Amino acid sequence: MEDAFDRLRLIRSANVGPVGFVQLLARFGSAGAAIAALPDLARRGGGRAPRLADAGAIEAELRRVEALGAQLLFLGSPDYPALLAQIDNPPPVLSYRGRRALMEARVVAMVGARNASASACRFARGLAAELGREGFAVVSGLARGIDTAAHAGSIEDGTIGIVAGGIDIHYPPENRDLQEAIAAQGLLIAEQPPGTEPRARHFPFRNRIIAGLALGTVVLEAAPRSGSLITARLAGEAGREVMAIPGSPLDPRSRGCNQLIRDGAILVQSAADIAEQLGPIDARAVRAPSQPFAPQPIDTEDGTRQRVQDLLSHDFVSVDELVRQSGEPPGAVQTVLLELELAGRLERGAGGRVRLA
Repeated sequence: MEDAFDRLRLIRSANVGPVGFVQLLARFGSAGAAIAALPDLARRGGGRAPRLADAGAIEAELRRVEALGAQLLFLGSPDYPALLAQIDNPPPVLSYRGRRALMEARVVAMVGARNASASACRFARGLAAELGREGFAVVSGLARGIDTAAHAGSIEDGTIGIVAGGIDIHYPPENRDLQEAIAAQGLLIAEQPPGTEPRARHFPFRNRIIAGLALGTVVLEAAPRSGSLITARLAGEAGREVMAIPGSPLDPRSRGCNQLIRDGAILVQSAADIAEQLGPIDARAVRAPSQPFAPQPIDTEDGTRQRVQDLLSHDFVSVDELVRQSGEPPGAVQTVLLELELAGRLERGAGGRVRLA
């Protein structure tokens, strides 16, 4: 991609998130023009100009990616995975090592407890192997427990590991060999720059990639309020199938899965069950458009800006609700939100929701 340097600099600049990145490109046509417009947009949002990523740092990142044997993949590229591009906040850039073609395979996400039982890990390993024989690739997050078992079971036929930090950071440390094996035999993906140590805030971003790449997500052993249930929720919000393996009501690690089933997730017990659920939607989903939809941002007046700001609070609200209550065009509302975000005054959450920072 010709403007790869500018695109990477744009997303690495302060207060520019995945949604803002898409809207900036939609409005200004190129990353270079968007970078030039950032100071004025932030001023309109009531803040100082965001700190631009240092050009030297971007050059160093590009060199580091190459030295690691990795490649960058930008949103909008023909090779960008179609399913991932459909979510509300697709990653503007990914670094990857391994078999890029796995991004276009029929993919199933498998997630679950880090402190999983031995029997659940054995079941996950066997289920992942069966899914491989059914023609599916398995994506997971390289965490302890169920994730590790899922990768181990699917590495022969196709496994995708999503790391929360940089692509060169091994986390957890004991999965170093597994992570390198995935890069060599399967596909390893990271959104953060090389050298980034994973922090708590990075894991929900990782989870959205896991859910976004897959036709459906299977949960095995998950406590209530666990990261696995976040991944399941993100999958549901993206219109993907949510499936769960039932467990004993006496085991706290099964309560999350049982709750998912009670709330409408599909009960599955084998790879054949999963294939049956995903088969009818496979062709339709994989042929989906590869570009995310974003209302065209438009210039706004002070009155419009104030009306939208007055509707915001420190509680999350959907952008659709702001459009309804403000009576303003979607593009105008998106412009105000973008300005506030660039000014450091807005936080975006899952499902297209926003709140004051």
